[in-house]
Amino acid sequence: MLDESSTNSERRWQRVMHALSFPAYVEWQGDLYGLTQALAFDMSNKASIVSCIAAARENSRHVREQISTEQWHRLNSLYLYVIRPEVQREMQSSFQLELAQPTEFLQTVLETIHQFQGITDSTMSHGEGWQFIQVGRYIERATATAMLLEAYHEDVWRHPERIPEGNEYLEWMGLLRSATAFEAYCKVYTADLTPDRILEFLLLDDKFPHSLRFAIDSMQHALEAIHLETGKNRAEPLQRLGGRLQALLSYSSVEDILNQNVVSFLREIQLQCRAIHQMIYSLYVDYSIQTALAG
Repeated sequence: MLDESSTNSERRWQRVMHALSFPAYVEWQGDLYGLTQALAFDMSNKASIVSCIAAARENSRHVREQISTEQWHRLNSLYLYVIRPEVQREMQSSFQLELAQPTEFLQTVLETIHQFQGITDSTMSHGEGWQFIQVGRYIERATATAMLLEAYHEDVWRHPERIPEGNEYLEWMGLLRSATAFEAYCKVYTADLTPDRILEFLLLDDKFPHSLRFAIDSMQHALEAIHLETGKNRAEPLQRLGGRLQALLSYSSVEDILNQNVVSFLREIQLQCRAIHQMIYSLYVDYSIQTALAG
């Protein structure tokens, strides 16, 4: 919202909804404050910021003995912050007065999440439990990045022959910023923003933590570590699923991807991530006693 663009407000917010996989019972109806409230504070919306933090806190409470005290304190402090009534009142007032409070609220949430990840890595033993956190983190990141790229496809890659207007660069910068990738991209490609290079960076770069390839590689490494830790041969199909997705990104070039249907490619990645998630759940969460004894 801070940068002017030819893309109208409705198109931008529809893109936000697309990147969030169109949460149930939430839609853009021209009410900026109403939609922001639903995405930030509505507890009936499972995709809202407060709902996600509350669910994370509840999950952590159930495994309190498996996580560090520092992890619990950081997550509990974030939960207590976001449910404060004055936080919601301040956000409402800031929309009416055009102040910076929404940005401050979102920045606080983002910074606390980064802190939680750092605390997790530095205070938790890097055993099986930590590896499962890595699997969850990176499978979610891969899915989110694929959905974000799909949401921008209409505006960035659908018409490659079109000569870009001056303000379209702001849309490309917005995409990179949404993936916390603008500065990292500029270090690789300088400030030469082109749709092809943006797609290549967010899909195939193996060193940037928010790229799809980095996420899938990290997820596969964590799955391999879990397999070695548990020694369960029944997890081999899961290894094959992860390896297939890893190979798809490792041996693809941006030219190959652009020469095919980009949206279909991104949706295939999302389908494979969903299949991996379902198999992880069936192998390690929702299994019978007989299966556990046999393993």
